[in-house]
Order: sequence, then C-alpha cells, then structure tokens
Amino acid sequence: MRQQSEDKRIYILKSEKPAKAVVKLGVPLIAGMFIMVLYNLVDTYFIGLMHDDYQLAAVNLAYPVMMISIAISNMIGTGASSLIARSLGAGDNEKANHTLTAGFVLTVVNSVLVAGIGLILLNAIVKGLGAQENTFDYTRQYVQVILAGSLLTMGNYTFGQLLRSEGSVKQSVAGMIAGTVVNIILDPIFIFTLGMEIRGAAIATILGNGAGMLVSLYYYLSGKTLLRPSFTYIRPTAEILREIFWVGVPATLETLLTSAAYIVNNNLAVQYGELTVAAMGIAQKILSLGNYIYQGFAAGTQPIMGYNYGARNYRRMLDVLKAGVMVVSGTELCVMAIYGIFAPQLIGIFTQSPEVIATGSRVLRNIMCILPFVGAISMSRMSFQAMGKPQYAFGITLVRQLLLYVPLLVILNRLFGFGGMIKAQPITEMIMMAVSVGLLYHVITGKARHENIGADRG
Repeated sequence: MRQQSEDKRIYILKSEKPAKAVVKLGVPLIAGMFIMVLYNLVDTYFIGLMHDDYQLAAVNLAYPVMMISIAISNMIGTGASSLIARSLGAGDNEKANHTLTAGFVLTVVNSVLVAGIGLILLNAIVKGLGAQENTFDYTRQYVQVILAGSLLTMGNYTFGQLLRSEGSVKQSVAGMIAGTVVNIILDPIFIFTLGMEIRGAAIATILGNGAGMLVSLYYYLSGKTLLRPSFTYIRPTAEILREIFWVGVPATLETLLTSAAYIVNNNLAVQYGELTVAAMGIAQKILSLGNYIYQGFAAGTQPIMGYNYGARNYRRMLDVLKAGVMVVSGTELCVMAIYGIFAPQLIGIFTQSPEVIATGSRVLRNIMCILPFVGAISMSRMSFQAMGKPQYAFGITLVRQLLLYVPLLVILNRLFGFGGMIKAQPITEMIMMAVSVGLLYHVITGKARHENIGADRG
C-alpha cells in the first residue's frame, strides 16, 4: 500500500501532464492557504469587533515581525526542500533523509536565536516598525508574544515546506487546516472571554501555529511520509549545510527585503494618519486571499521543477512553466474582478469606520492590479530555488524591491501623494513579470543546450 502511495507521488512529479500536475499539487495548497489566511483575517475581524482602529493599525504594524520569522523559516525550509527534491530526482534517498533531519535541527536552533535576540531588542523593534503614541503599546504586546512563540511559528512553516518537497501535499495542508481551526476557536476566547484584547489575538495565532507544527510532526513520526528524520543523521555534513544555506540564505534575504519594503510602506502611510495604516492593513490582508492562490500554485510547482532538474528533464520544466503561468494568471484575473466590484463590502466586514472603509476600498482597487502578474514572478523565483540557483531568485527580488518598488514608493508619494504611493506595487509587478519569466526560460534552455540534451526530452 505504501509503495503505491510513493509511486503516485513520484508519478505526479515525473510524468503527469504539466497543467494537471500544477493543479494537483497547487490546488490542495491553495485550499490550505485559504484556510491559513484566516490567521490574519480572523485576528483582524475579532479586533475590529472592539471598534478600536488603533488596535487594527497595531496588528498591521506588527505584521513584518511575523514575516521575518517566516523569512528565517524559509532559509531552512526552502534550502532543505530544494536539496530533498533534487536528491529524490537523482535517486539519492539517503541524502534526502539526511537533509530532512538537518532541516529539523536547524529550525530549533534558529527559533531560539530569534526569540532571544528579538525579546532583548523589543522596544527598538516596535519603534522601527513605525508605531507611534496611539499604537506603540498595542504593537509591543503583539510583537512580544509573536517573538516568544518563534519555535511554533517557524516549526509550522518549515515542516510544511519539507513535507511538500517529497510531494506530500495533503499532509502539509492538514497542518495548515489544524492550525487555523485552533486559531479561530481561541481568538474570541482570548480576546473577549479572557479580556486580553490584542495580546490574546497574538497568543491564539501562536498556539494555532503550534497545532500545525504538531500535525506535521505526527505524519513524520508515524511513518506516513516517504522520508523520516532520524538520529542517525543528527549531525549534518558540511556538504548538506552548504547546499541548504546556498539556496536558503538568498530565500531569507528575499523575504527580509519584502518585509523592509512593507515597513517603508507603513512609515510613508503614517504621514496620512494612523487610520490610513489600519485601512491599508485591511486591504492588504484581503488581497492576501488572492496572493495565496499564486503562492499555492508556485509552491506546488517547486517540487516538480526540482525533481525534473535533478533528472535533467528540461523539456518538462519548460512545459510546467508555461502551464503554470497560464493557470495562475487566468485564475487571478477572476479574483481581481471580484475585488474591484465588492471592495467596500469586503473592507466593511472588518470595520464600521466610514473613513477606513473609503480609504481601504481605494487601496484594494489599486493594489489588486498586481494579481495577474505577480504569480508568474513567484513561480519563477521558486523554480530557481528548486533548481539550486538562488542567485537568480535573489536577483529578481533585489531588482523588484530595492531598484523598483521602494524607489517608486518614495518618488510617487512625493510627486502624487497617497494616490501615487499605492500605484507603486502594480507598476513594479508588471515590469518584473516579463523580466523573471524571460530569465527562467533563458536559464533552462541554456542548461539544456550546454548538456546537449535539448529542451525536447519528454
């Protein structure tokens, strides 16, 4: 029975029709991520029921801390997942198991460092996030809990990535669902019943992540996965560490750059009032429903690209890229239409403030324009990571965040005010879609020519 399950997972990576493979691995992830997005939306919803827009703003100001924790998780999760997929494609299961165990060990070490350093520098971090007099204490409460629970957050995200690297997508999604259900149940209890307000929302989020992590651990320890961590491999080799960090460090820097751009965005928005920050936070969290669609397809594509790169099947890689871009762009156009029509109603779910609803609707109708383009960018970046070529993935992010997005934020804000600022991201993503997909196509075809295989191996 287990052998049949293993063969089915490998078949999807190796031989399934490209569009069907992208959908099979992507849709379960999207379903899980739709549930997972409730981590942020549920906090925002219940805090909104207190009719305190400053606490709403504080959740948005604190969000980059969660992004940074996830970024450091990605250092191990992305690096180890890339090596695992390539090792499976090359038929080296021992190296794949050794890499998996290294991923577990490094996650624990990193989480202890993040919690310790973050709590020592807590006040400086909150100030740097852009919190001001009305939001400082609320932001501090939220950030303090998030940092203290770093192991649960980082374990949840990393172990889910490691499961996906072997094609165990359903098991990964089960962890996402479990975490979100726990968060939904605990949020009203901690926020209202126990009267902990924004601190209670943070505690519920951390405990939800802990539940997701425990589900992933259950699958590994019960033998229901292709790979299993083992004390035999508790000491990673220098080669495995080098491979993990070669891919993982650029992946972390990518997310850190995104977090930095988010902080710049918030600090510019504060000029227009702290309620503007609250409105932008709501709009961005609603947009995250659309973001999780392209992230799900991109994450589902990653093990396919890594496996076939290890197997030197470049024709299949190109077919998967083309199919993935078509699927994700078409889906996001539909989401964009829904946001455009129902923006005020969607913002109104989380606040009754007319000012916040008006500003949030304006923001959502501008930033939703990224959706048809950003999916292809994400798919290209994850493909480069899967191939063990993080320098290209990091280059895309470097150009996207530092050379385009942040300068456009500052310039358009200065020239056209708030209306210009919220157009910076759509302009950036339109340019970067062409750059990233063109670069990936060039690298794959160049590799095929170099090895005299051609891009027509089926």
